[in-house]
Amino acid sequence: MSVLNIDAEVSNLDKVLAFVDEKLESYGCLPKTQMQIDIAVEEIFVNIASYAYNPEKGSAAISVETQEDPLAVIITFTDGGVPYDPLKKPDPDVTLSAEKRQIGGLGIYMVKKSMDNVTYEYKDGKNILTITKKF
Repeated sequence: MSVLNIDAEVSNLDKVLAFVDEKLESYGCLPKTQMQIDIAVEEIFVNIASYAYNPEKGSAAISVETQEDPLAVIITFTDGGVPYDPLKKPDPDVTLSAEKRQIGGLGIYMVKKSMDNVTYEYKDGKNILTITKKF
């Protein structure tokens, strides 16, 4: 498992994506799958950077590992910000036009739809959000 500890600031998104992409490429991840993972990573990291510590600053840890049978990547985001389970938010009604939909929730909805598994737990004062994507 590889771990990146980084300040939870939107300006660090490129470093987070470079870290994740380096690992995905070393695992032989297909470009389409890598793009789906990158979108999920961006959504989650930007949310941590924008909301977890607001107005204070904090850090995040991003770990990347693989599992065998089936081959999958597991990416875990850990932060010490305000406890928040994004999976409890109801999915947006995507049948409504953009003008009629409530603001918020579309990003985590896309993460849930594009990943094979998404879990959240609050443990030892930390938010722990894990995404899994099969190759």
